[in-house]
Amino acid sequence: MRLLSRLLAPRLEATAHCDLPCGVYDPAQARIEAESVKAVQQKYQDNADPEFRTRAVLIAEQRSDLVKHHLWVLWTDYFKPPHFEKYPHLHDLFNRATKAAGASGTKGSMDPATGQALLDLIAEIDKIFWETKQA
Repeated sequence: MRLLSRLLAPRLEATAHCDLPCGVYDPAQARIEAESVKAVQQKYQDNADPEFRTRAVLIAEQRSDLVKHHLWVLWTDYFKPPHFEKYPHLHDLFNRATKAAGASGTKGSMDPATGQALLDLIAEIDKIFWETKQA
């Protein structure tokens, strides 16, 4: 049994501060999807056709989910405890941004103002992200 334990024991331990090289993370992915949401919201406002509007709602909901996904990846995989210490409002900012892409925001409203509010929150995250990348 001891021989088996030695054979199966890891021989090398590797550590990294993120899953992959940090170059894979960028708030631009969330911003691009949020820009799409806002554009769809505007097209919805400009068109009275019920079928068009139904498609617009579905697309806005899908894109809003993608925004949340990209934000969650940044929040959970890129940002680490030292970032949250330096920027104590960062958890709240991500919480507000993901909610702005949720049912109480762009996923539940076709008002372009909700799309702009989401873009504004993503811009705040983007600013902090690039400050941490230069550190």
